[in-house]
Amino acid sequence: MKKKIIFATGNSGKMKEIKSVFSDFDGEILSMKEAGVFLDIEENGTSFEENALLKAKAVWNQTGAIVLADDSGLEVDYLNKEPGIYSARYLGEDTPYDVKNKNIIDRLAGVPKEQRSARFVCAIAAVLPNGSTKVVKKTIEGYIGYEEKGHNGFGYDPIFVVPEYGKTTAELTMEEKNLISHRGKALRSMKEELEGDI
Repeated sequence: MKKKIIFATGNSGKMKEIKSVFSDFDGEILSMKEAGVFLDIEENGTSFEENALLKAKAVWNQTGAIVLADDSGLEVDYLNKEPGIYSARYLGEDTPYDVKNKNIIDRLAGVPKEQRSARFVCAIAAVLPNGSTKVVKKTIEGYIGYEEKGHNGFGYDPIFVVPEYGKTTAELTMEEKNLISHRGKALRSMKEELEGDI
């Protein structure tokens, strides 16, 4: 029987990234929907790691498969690390990201570049068929730009500038982004953690 990994998300951008990193996995990689899991998981943890584990365990409880889940977000130092673990729900559940991005840029009006430091954080949790768990967390450091730029990413990508590239993460190619992004790093780290298990 072919092995399968279920990634606890419905986000097609995330699925692209995971499939790209796990391209040599000899089995199926499914989203929750593709695996027939329809859950509304309340993310009430107090950290990225807790939220990732909550999601992975909820899907594992229904499937018993290898389940991966991530929780990621943007921390802006000048805004006391907001939006942080509330990144997806920032300014309300269904608020479009261009509104969220504009809000952050507006709140940083007049703030000099050296005080606009920010990072993307990604925690990935895995629950294995025997119920054991693994968690990794990675970040990418950068700063908040002055306007939205680029169309390759999603979420806060158009306002997050990566100093080494002088571009936002939405201006990077998928290959460049996977190499340096918080989720790319966390996925590769988790893949190493799972070496003997998948």
